Amino acid sequence: MQPRTLPARGANLRRTRSSRKHGRSSKRRELSHTFGAAKLYWPRQVNLRRIVAALEGKTAIVTGASSGIGAATAVALAREGARVAGGARRIDQLKTEITLELDVTDAESCERFVDTAIDELGGLDILVNNAGLGLGRDPFWESSEQDEETVLETDVHGLIRMTRLCLPHIRDGGHIVNMGSIAGRQAYENAAVYVASKFAVRGFTYALREDLLGRPIRLTTVDPGLVESNFSRVRFRGDEEKAKAPYEGVDPLRPEDVAECVLFAVTRPRHVNIDELVVKALAQSSPVRIARS
Repeated sequence: MQPRTLPARGANLRRTRSSRKHGRSSKRRELSHTFGAAKLYWPRQVNLRRIVAALEGKTAIVTGASSGIGAATAVALAREGARVAGGARRIDQLKTEITLELDVTDAESCERFVDTAIDELGGLDILVNNAGLGLGRDPFWESSEQDEETVLETDVHGLIRMTRLCLPHIRDGGHIVNMGSIAGRQAYENAAVYVASKFAVRGFTYALREDLLGRPIRLTTVDPGLVESNFSRVRFRGDEEKAKAPYEGVDPLRPEDVAECVLFAVTRPRHVNIDELVVKALAQSSPVRIARS
């Protein structure tokens, strides 16, 4: 079927005297937006409401929503009509419709958060497991066991804990998005535990996808590369000089870039599941290869 242009409202009623004079049927007239010599065609069946507010009436939970990718994702979902409950330890920095304190490393905190969020939202359509962190850039034998526990509790156990608590509340057609990293696809030096945590997220997501097969719940992992956010500041414990170093001489991703990937995944038709999205800055090909100016 040939694509047809999208007519303006009432366009089929506007026939000029000239067109009548020359017998030009409105059925044969073709409207298009022209950019230079190119014509932009719309498919015949276009759901304009979906384009304007793709998530109208939907509800979402976003963890780690106080800054960076989490905050940007919460904004993107709300922009498309979703009601969003954001959770983070720094509750004063949350800007979602429903703001709740959440420490994903604490089982009781997670239970309180989910119970309250579900009561406020009335159900759940989208869960974005975004809370995560890395600590230090040291060889494994020089890293501390305390840092190891913090990273694994946050990035792995916290994500699994939130998924377990939220899964019974997710409605048919719902979606779970787990925030991974390209570190979960290719290891790099001096980040052994963080790399392990992101490989674990990827493995858990794949396995859960198998468990959910045949059920009306979609599952996606988003693996970003270098993103300019608070992540680096946390990793280097507030050392601004070290925190800025990864972004020098390169145009990194912004949190909003990753948020748009999440939005893309959750707004696909119900029969479409985006298993994984990998997004990197143009200047980055892997965790260790970056073209710096």
